[in-house]
Amino acid sequence: MSRIPLALRLTLVFTLVIAAVLAGAGWLVYSRVASDLSGQLDQELRSRAQDVSALVRRHGSLATTRGRLVEQGESFAELIGPDGQVVGATRPIGRQRLVTGAELAVARRGPVFVNRSSVPGLDEPARLLAVPIASEHSVLVVGATRENRAETLNSLRDAFFVGGPLALLLAALAGYGLARAALRPIEAMRRRAAAISASSLDERLPLPPARDEVRRLGETLNAMLARIEDGLARERRFVADASHELRTPLALLKAELELALRRPRTEAELAAAVRSAAAEADRLARLADDLLVLARSDQGRLALQLSPVSARDVLTTVADRFSPAAPDGRRALEVDASRALTVVADRPLLEQALGNLVANALCYAPGTIRLTAGERNGDVELHVVDSGGGFPPDFLPRAFDRFSRADGSRSGDGAGLGLAIVSAIAVAHGGQASAANRANGGADVWLLIPGAERVG
Repeated sequence: MSRIPLALRLTLVFTLVIAAVLAGAGWLVYSRVASDLSGQLDQELRSRAQDVSALVRRHGSLATTRGRLVEQGESFAELIGPDGQVVGATRPIGRQRLVTGAELAVARRGPVFVNRSSVPGLDEPARLLAVPIASEHSVLVVGATRENRAETLNSLRDAFFVGGPLALLLAALAGYGLARAALRPIEAMRRRAAAISASSLDERLPLPPARDEVRRLGETLNAMLARIEDGLARERRFVADASHELRTPLALLKAELELALRRPRTEAELAAAVRSAAAEADRLARLADDLLVLARSDQGRLALQLSPVSARDVLTTVADRFSPAAPDGRRALEVDASRALTVVADRPLLEQALGNLVANALCYAPGTIRLTAGERNGDVELHVVDSGGGFPPDFLPRAFDRFSRADGSRSGDGAGLGLAIVSAIAVAHGGQASAANRANGGADVWLLIPGAERVG
């Protein structure tokens, strides 16, 4: 069944439903017509019994009806006397009694209907009505053949047997046409999707004009294609930028080594070359680590070892780590946070993110750097505030983009991954990273991390 095309499956189901409906409707109509014909025949027998009873009470003879009360070949009547013998009958019944003794006993007390497979002189099924005639102490039996009823029902059944399959065939063809018409937009989308490749992700699936489920499916798939195109563009840009960033330290490392080997060098020159090469190797290692963090973040596999952490302890640890780069009196690092503020976080990653912010501030902003923490709606904000020139206004919307660098006061020779890693770590914790320029000068960059109470 699963290998049958969808249009044929829909047509098959539709045909089976229509067949069941036609069968049920046919049975209902047939039963209703049969019931109506039976009721009509019973009513005719009652009317005929009243007319013939009136004739008998006037001492008339059944033989003199001459088709006015009893139709020849289709209806008949007989009169049974008090002794159970046939007193009179129409042709071709003769003198043979049509009812049994038990039926005759019941008929003396009231009307009774009886079905017979055949009657004398008429080789056809018949229906009888026996009624008492009190004044004569007799029983009148009137009857009629059921052949007309059978012929009508047979004609109706034949019409059903001929018209039913024809109607079912027409319904199946119509259902198949409707199914093909309904699936035509999906087939058009399938053909277009088969033609779309990585080099043509800007194409979109055709949408039907009707605002139906198929159009909503196409809109959803087009939105998915847009996301795939955007993601692939980011990946290509990421690879290109990473290749560019890796090329520079590799070229410098190669140049240092080639210069060291080009001619004999003194021990001091070789030491300087080795130190320069080691510095470039360190830069390569940091860049590789940063790229690995971002790649794992993109894949949702940035492993976190979560535990309750004091916000003040984290800020103090980061400040102590960078204090040698900011001697007292020239570049101070201040911590302002309550010990009561607690976050559930991976402490090494959180310290790495804050360290990136402090490193940026030390590189691009003179003066005091303040590390603060505060609570907002159950979350904890960890701020790194400097008193430098701040970010260029047009750079703020893309401050956390990868390989994004600001021009001017905050530009440098970095790879442009520091703030991107900060954002990735914040998102991995269920928070976010933000940046803004202060009104009185300087930059304010912070992480919003869910607090311990909210996480619990």
